[in-house]
Amino acid sequence: MKIIKIVLVLALFLIALALGSQNQAIVTFNYLLAQGDFHLSTLLGVVFVTGFGFAWLVFGSLHLKSQLQVRKLKKKLNKLSPSTEQPTQEKA
Repeated sequence: MKIIKIVLVLALFLIALALGSQNQAIVTFNYLLAQGDFHLSTLLGVVFVTGFGFAWLVFGSLHLKSQLQVRKLKKKLNKLSPSTEQPTQEKA
């Protein structure tokens, strides 16, 4: 399953690269404080990488949070469950 995800991300990257190489027109990009003239391929690449990085940070933090919660709950479960390692003493 992990290989499928890697192949999918690689395919999306290659599609973005192919679109970028075909779009060499100069566009005016208005952002919050100013504006600039960029090649469309550069603009597509920057937006793609920025979106990928932002999504990686958001979902990575959610994954880390859930893993920490799982670890905390496992420790709590181990503390509350009866210990099976102690030998029982039977009187004969």
